[in-house]
Amino acid sequence: METAIFKSNSKNDLFLLIELAKKLGIKTKILTEKEIEDAGLANAIHKGRTNEFIDVDSYLKDLRK
Repeated sequence: METAIFKSNSKNDLFLLIELAKKLGIKTKILTEKEIEDAGLANAIHKGRTNEFIDVDSYLKDLRK
């Protein structure tokens, strides 16, 4: 499965792409603002993940400074 996301300032152009996709048998979905934010947050978490652990006490001491 492949996914593409389009963002356009022109609603007409975007709906033209959606209609073309439907004619080609490609499923489409218009994302809500919340879904866009969730996807961005998930991407940021994925990129920021290092699989390393920190010392909690040291971290909390640094925060209190």
